[in-house]
Amino acid sequence: METSTETRKFEAETKQLLDLMIHSLYTNKDIFLRELISNASDALDKLRFNALTSPDLVPDGEELEIRLEPDADRRTLTIRDNGIGMTRQEVIENIGSIARSGTQEMLEHLGKADGSKAMPELIGRFGVGFYSSFMVADRVILETRKAGEETSTRWSSDAGGTYEVGEASRRSRGTSVTLELKPVNADAGIEDYTQEWVLSRIVKRYSDFIGHPIRHKVRRETKERDEKGIVKPDGKTTVTFDDKTLNSMKPIWTRQESEVEEEEYAEFYKHITSDWNDPMLHLRFKAEGVSEYESILFVPSSPPHDMDVWDGEYGLQLYARRVMIVERCEEVLPRFLRFVRGVVDSSDLPLNISRQTLQENRHLVRIRKFLARKVLAKLASVQKDDPEKYLEFWKKFGHALKEGVDADPRQKDRIVPLLLFESSNDPDKLTTLADYVARMKDGQDAIYYITGESRAMVENSPLIEGFRKRDIEVLFLTDPVDEFLVDRLPEFEAKRLRSVGRGEIDLDEEDAGEDAKSERKEKEKLYGDLFGLLGKHLEEHIKRVRLSTRLTNSPACLTVDEHDRSPHMDRILKRAGHEAPKQKRILEINGSHDLVKGLQERFDRDKTDPVIRDLAQLLYGYAMLADGAEINDPGPFNQALEGIMVRAVEGSGPMVS
Repeated sequence: METSTETRKFEAETKQLLDLMIHSLYTNKDIFLRELISNASDALDKLRFNALTSPDLVPDGEELEIRLEPDADRRTLTIRDNGIGMTRQEVIENIGSIARSGTQEMLEHLGKADGSKAMPELIGRFGVGFYSSFMVADRVILETRKAGEETSTRWSSDAGGTYEVGEASRRSRGTSVTLELKPVNADAGIEDYTQEWVLSRIVKRYSDFIGHPIRHKVRRETKERDEKGIVKPDGKTTVTFDDKTLNSMKPIWTRQESEVEEEEYAEFYKHITSDWNDPMLHLRFKAEGVSEYESILFVPSSPPHDMDVWDGEYGLQLYARRVMIVERCEEVLPRFLRFVRGVVDSSDLPLNISRQTLQENRHLVRIRKFLARKVLAKLASVQKDDPEKYLEFWKKFGHALKEGVDADPRQKDRIVPLLLFESSNDPDKLTTLADYVARMKDGQDAIYYITGESRAMVENSPLIEGFRKRDIEVLFLTDPVDEFLVDRLPEFEAKRLRSVGRGEIDLDEEDAGEDAKSERKEKEKLYGDLFGLLGKHLEEHIKRVRLSTRLTNSPACLTVDEHDRSPHMDRILKRAGHEAPKQKRILEINGSHDLVKGLQERFDRDKTDPVIRDLAQLLYGYAMLADGAEINDPGPFNQALEGIMVRAVEGSGPMVS
């Protein structure tokens, strides 16, 4: 009998999600059984793992299993396991509240897309597969008892806005989920889930590789026979119920690759990830020798929702002789491959290995190196043989791959050829570093790049004007990780990577024209005293003023010394809450610009002219804004701007020709 039953309301977001689930137009409603079987399998795996240290949880001789119990008369289907079970509090946290599984974020995604089309993906993505039961059931009843506990819990709901939770009378550990099935409706995709052949077909398709037996009772009728084995016409009919195992229980990674269909890989991927989408790629590896292990790895078709959460979980399922010992093992993959999912089964690991021992285990060190090499080799193959698929991969996971250049120097030579960048060469096509080098002009000895917030910002930056004029290609690095990437990638194929905004870059040297060099020396001499005065007016903000070879159209720009931080890096650090020490920058002036020529004429007439001070502030502010930065101290800039505007209105103008 049930006691202490309480009725609780679903939160508004949870109720909204359940309504979407129930009224989803998704036709493949068979998926609900895969989700419930997968949950039962996880419960059995957790029990088996806990029993390694607490053997009394599983009595000797007891078999872990999943049972399907259909009842055609009552129109119910029960999925039962003898796994780890749950306490009352765990039921409330894990079943009673979807909010812990990302309800609000899921609803936001649904609001941006067609709900019926997005539902299958998001159910798996946010871990609410249990609720797919409501696509085929009017009411769901769950009874569970935690291993080692004396009490059991009952949860039930018709998804009408509330659920009930109370005590149950279950005598053994484990969980049962009973569905009060909706009427069969072929048009709506609801089959008769009390029929043996329907259940067998679904299990075979989606759950054949589950490592625990999935069984149900099969009704058998036998007729009485004579001594010759012939059925007696008037003999009695005997009815028996025999167990039938519906799945092969053969792990997919132990089967010959030629025996496994692509659809089976996809279903296995969905089982271990709860992702309802097919993977983008799958990879199979087997190693023999000093360390022996087998693995199946997958690249998802969409990034996991927590992929860029710094402390988000990642890693592969780790098995020891077909027994899962760690559900998310980070030690077998470097972090820059955290988007990869899959399993690794090693015969060299003990079943009761600890987390500390995992981190120090030499077999896992070998596995980690091997798998990283194999994944990168596979990506290189895709890049060569299927550029469109690789581009799809890159747009979703490329920023993670870039991290490997810094995080895993041993894999650097394998990662760098896989990197793709935007550039000034083609607005619609990404480029590799090798392709950039192949297009370099004769005499060019560096690979030039610019970092910034977006392509629109960097391609309109004054810093690349001189490069455009001389038809020198510039890479556009707009991913925050690029700042760290270039610090760990000083050169490629003996070509130095150089920022267009760092250090002195003499583009006239690229042209090797004596006339250009001579003209520059004359301008440096002409503007020397003026630049000195501008530097004095701006000494709080800049290191110095110098003549620029970068500029062709703009009057001024800001650069940094060779080993200084880039302004983009400062902005990244500030957004992350790490205020970097202030550093002064260099103001570069375009000696060919009419504004600068006019300023020099005014300087020649009156070196104390206050307009020069105002224009110094305006040039600095202009350069800051062109760089996409905020003006550090807007007061002097605004005063200077006001002064210039007043003179213009009065008719004197800021310049005298």
